[in-house]
Amino acid sequence: MLHQVWAALLYLYGLLFNPVNQCPEHSPLTTLEMGAQESPEPHLGLWYFIAGAAPTKEELATFDSVDNIVFNMATGSAPRQLQLRAAIRTKDGICVPRKWTYHLTEGKGNTDLRTEGRPDMKTDLFSSSCPGGIMLKEKGQGYQRFLLYNRSPHPPKKCVEEFQSLTSCLDFKAFLVTPRNQEACQMSSN
Repeated sequence: MLHQVWAALLYLYGLLFNPVNQCPEHSPLTTLEMGAQESPEPHLGLWYFIAGAAPTKEELATFDSVDNIVFNMATGSAPRQLQLRAAIRTKDGICVPRKWTYHLTEGKGNTDLRTEGRPDMKTDLFSSSCPGGIMLKEKGQGYQRFLLYNRSPHPPKKCVEEFQSLTSCLDFKAFLVTPRNQEACQMSSN
């Protein structure tokens, strides 16, 4: 009898708590692959920063003053090098330009990016279920975060909801969506 009561309690516990703790049905993170001879061309061009997720709010604090960010990814001057330029529009209307150089690490099917001058920072690229979307996972000293980018400054609301659902399932509880209320800054030519 005690065995049957215990089994019934475990069954009820499973019914109540298992759906809450399961990750969404859509596919888990799929790393974007790029072979040693393959061009990074699908990743080149303009990208808009849409949302971010992290385990804590502090790991997203760098984006608190941001209204919108537009990025341009271009090939670098050396093989397996990417140049990233950003035009950041702050909430008070100021445009702030930024530049980074990424290096694709050696390895078959690898999209592990290392940021020049920041040896502690690692960036991985992931596919997104959202059309025109891509996700990045940044890890550095004292922080980690997922970032959602899209080719459109205003992707469908469902894209942001799926991103939040997936990252929440991965225990990234802090969430931020850029307002994108102001016009994007013009990308500088240098």
